[in-house]
Amino acid sequence: MNLQSMTGFARAVAEHHGTSIAWEVKSVNGKSVEVRLRLPQGFERLEPAVRQTLQKRFARGNFQATLTIGRAAGAQAQPVVNEAFLKDLAGLAKRLQEQFGVAPATADGLLSLRGVLDSPETVETEEARAALDTAIMAALDVALKGLEQARQNEGAALALLLSGQIDAIEALTLRAEADPSRETAAIRERIAEQVRLLMDASANLDASRLHMEAAFLATKADIREEIDRLKTHVASGRALLQGGGAVGRKLDFLAQEFNRESNTLCSKSNAAAVTAIGLELKAAVDQFREQVQNLE
Repeated sequence: MNLQSMTGFARAVAEHHGTSIAWEVKSVNGKSVEVRLRLPQGFERLEPAVRQTLQKRFARGNFQATLTIGRAAGAQAQPVVNEAFLKDLAGLAKRLQEQFGVAPATADGLLSLRGVLDSPETVETEEARAALDTAIMAALDVALKGLEQARQNEGAALALLLSGQIDAIEALTLRAEADPSRETAAIRERIAEQVRLLMDASANLDASRLHMEAAFLATKADIREEIDRLKTHVASGRALLQGGGAVGRKLDFLAQEFNRESNTLCSKSNAAAVTAIGLELKAAVDQFREQVQNLE
C-alpha cells in the first residue's frame, strides 16, 4: 500500500436524469477519522452511508464533504396560484382603496402574500429516490478516489523526505560510533588524567577507591547501547516506509524513540565531539518527527 499524507482535496460532478450532483471533499491532519458533512435539505438520509464510506476508506484525517444538488428547470414543479383566494384579496384591496384611500394593490404584492402562490415540491417515487441516492454515492466514490490520489501524491513526496531524514540520522549515528574519543585508549587517557588531577589536589583520597569510581564512570559513559538502538530504529523506520499503508502512528512512536536515544547519548557523552554530534542528531530527529505528523 502507498503512503498517504493526511491533506488533500478533490471534486467530482455527475448528472442523473436532469439533476446535477457535485461533491467537494478535503482532508487535513487529524488523530483519527473525523467527518463533517454539508448536505442539502432533504438529503440528510445519506449521512450515515457517507460517514461509513469515509471511515472504511481512510485511517486518519479530519474530513469535510460538501454535496451540491441542482435541479434542471424542467424537473421543477410549476407554481400553483390559488385563484379564488387571489380574487378575494384583490376585491378586499379595491374596497380598502375606495373607502380609505390606500394605495392600489399591485400584482407582485398580492402574489407575495402567503397562500396565494404555492410551489409544491416534485413528488418522487421510492424507486426514483433510491436511484438518485445511488448516483450520489457513485459520485462520492469518484471524489474519494481523487482525494486518495491527492493524498498518495503528497505521501510519496513525504516518503522521500522522511527517507532522507532517516539517512541523516544513520549518518550521525555512525559518526558518533566512529568518533576517536570513543576509542579505549582515548577514554583511558582522559580518565587517567582526571584521576591524576584529583590525586594531586588531595593526598587523602583513596587511590583504589578512586580508580573503582573512575571505572564505573567510564562504563556509565559508554554509548554503545544507544548507538545499537539507534541503528535498530533506523532499520525499523526504513521497513515501515517501504511497507507503506497507514504507518503514521508507528513512525511517530519511532520518532519518540529516536529522541530518547539522542537525549541519552548527549547526557552520557564525555567528549565535546560526541556531544556536538548528539545535538545534530536531536535536530535531525525533530525534523523527522515534524514531517511524520503529516502522514496517515
